[in-house]
Amino acid sequence: MCRSIRTLRGQVPPATDEEVRAAALQYVRKVSGYRQPSRRNAAAFEEAVAAVAAATGRLLAALEAGRGDREAGSR
Repeated sequence: MCRSIRTLRGQVPPATDEEVRAAALQYVRKVSGYRQPSRRNAAAFEEAVAAVAAATGRLLAALEAGRGDREAGSR
């Protein structure tokens, strides 16, 4: 299943780990050009997904809530 990456900041309730990982997976798929990597590239692909998901989680946790955040989650 292929989904577009959507805004995760300001969601009510906050984005789940699964949503963050799904966004990371879509990003890595787009950048790498692989929907499903070969066995030879699978470890690097999964490592990249984990790294992007971790960075995304840290970013969402660090961003300060501001005016208009409710609207950001609905874009």
